[in-house]
Amino acid sequence: MLTIPAPSDAVKPDAVCGLSYEAGRILSIFNRKPLAAKAKIVCTGHTNNNDKDDTMRRFQQSLHTFAFSTLALLCSLPATAAELNNITAQQALFLMEQQKLSSVALVNYYLQQIEKNNQKGADLRAITDINRDAIKLATRLDKERKAGKIRGPLHGLPVVLKANIATKDGMPTTAGALALKGFLAKKDADLVTQLTAAGAVIIAKSNLSEWANFRGENSASGWSALGGQTKNPHKLSQSPCGSSSGSAVAVAADMTLLAVGTETDGSITCPASVNGIVGIKPTHGAVSGAGIIPIAASQDIAGPMTRTVSDAALLLQVLATDEAKSRYGDLTAAINEVQVKKVLLVRAFDGQFAAIKQMQDRVAQQLQQNGIVVEMLEQWQLPEQLNKDELTVLIYEFKRDLTQWLQESQVPAAVGSIDKIVAFNQKKGKAALAFYGQEYLQQAAAIDLEKDKAAYLQALNNSKQLAKAQLDPYLSQYDAILIPAYGPAWPIDHVKGDQFSFGTSTAAAVSGYPSITIPAGMDGQLPLGLSLVGKPWSEAKLLGLAALLEQQLPKRAIPALKP
Repeated sequence: MLTIPAPSDAVKPDAVCGLSYEAGRILSIFNRKPLAAKAKIVCTGHTNNNDKDDTMRRFQQSLHTFAFSTLALLCSLPATAAELNNITAQQALFLMEQQKLSSVALVNYYLQQIEKNNQKGADLRAITDINRDAIKLATRLDKERKAGKIRGPLHGLPVVLKANIATKDGMPTTAGALALKGFLAKKDADLVTQLTAAGAVIIAKSNLSEWANFRGENSASGWSALGGQTKNPHKLSQSPCGSSSGSAVAVAADMTLLAVGTETDGSITCPASVNGIVGIKPTHGAVSGAGIIPIAASQDIAGPMTRTVSDAALLLQVLATDEAKSRYGDLTAAINEVQVKKVLLVRAFDGQFAAIKQMQDRVAQQLQQNGIVVEMLEQWQLPEQLNKDELTVLIYEFKRDLTQWLQESQVPAAVGSIDKIVAFNQKKGKAALAFYGQEYLQQAAAIDLEKDKAAYLQALNNSKQLAKAQLDPYLSQYDAILIPAYGPAWPIDHVKGDQFSFGTSTAAAVSGYPSITIPAGMDGQLPLGLSLVGKPWSEAKLLGLAALLEQQLPKRAIPALKP
């Protein structure tokens, strides 16, 4: 919010003077401030009631003249690297519209950021492959914009994809596995086709927990045989979580403007939380999974990973299927409307971390100050049977769905089945397996899809019922459940593997309900995330609430890139 002194003849009361949103947001760019959902200029003087209308009309006219004259001067200057630092998609698009930023310049900026800190500098290991045609694509999009042709809402904007998402652009699709090293897909994943049609520039692929963290037990999130160990940019010794580790870190460390991750259970939610970014796990089925290396079709879903809620809404609007778009409406408009009246705030983890209690106290206070009813829940415990049934489902579907993907994608015969991948890994030894095993691959290989089908269907039905039973009684009374996503990042450990303190993604993951995770606090230098869970297809409502909280809570921390 910009504060400008009112004219000398203003006497009372306080007044809000109009400034267009476009003008306000461009001013925010050059002030290097985050884009607010609404731009206002507050006049700090007072006006006499009798003269208020005339005085304010004359003042607003002079103010608009001043504001737009200032904007004209500012917009005559090209954007510099300083202005591009942590820029939002909305800001980048505005500068492109003003011809003060090109897609080539923006893509170059992120390629330089990757060069600076991916395998040098902070050695984040977030990116596995660079699109060799990125500059060529950006050049083409700049020419199209200059000619008046705008492909869609992401025209010229850089995007990073998780390395389990197929592209036919010369970048391998590998899931980080040595067995798929160099594998080039012959067809784009559906979501890639949608991104390209919307004008996005796919600049790179990101590292991940190998096989989306479903190779074996005691893994360390963010490690893959091909990509090495991704690091948390807020504290390099700590885990980035996973499996969408590289996508989250690339966004947090300003290596890309936008990224796409995938989740089966926690793989968007957890990396978003511990890296201090926004992540959306959409309603199951809202984004096409065609062309993505699978774990389990009943839970797999791709979603946005961004620095702001508005950017996440913009990206989800593009990623969504036609059916999802018809259910959602305009997600980019939804962030300006708070439809939520009553929420449930889970306080079950306050005792584990003082910083989480402080975060939840702030959340409750800000929501109540905005007229939202907040009720507290002190306990949150999932039945153990849910976890058992979920694993049964994932193992069975991993056998079914990965087998189908390997066949349809025509991977080399030597690794064309799960049995052959297991044998390949055993032959390669530590080069493929390193510090943990391949128990999940082995269990999937042992599945008989016919003989084990009845047990699978029972587990599938039971897990869905248990997950919905955890959420539905509350969502029938409240517009959303607000719950700490995960604890703060833990040390990277290649002996014991991941050491989670707690995680809360399972109920939404198994039920298929949407969850939006936003930065909501800090535990020292480590981010804490808050997940907003709602009924199926309630993303628009959740985005409005997320945008409100984003404005009210402390700003997203910029990573220190230090040990």
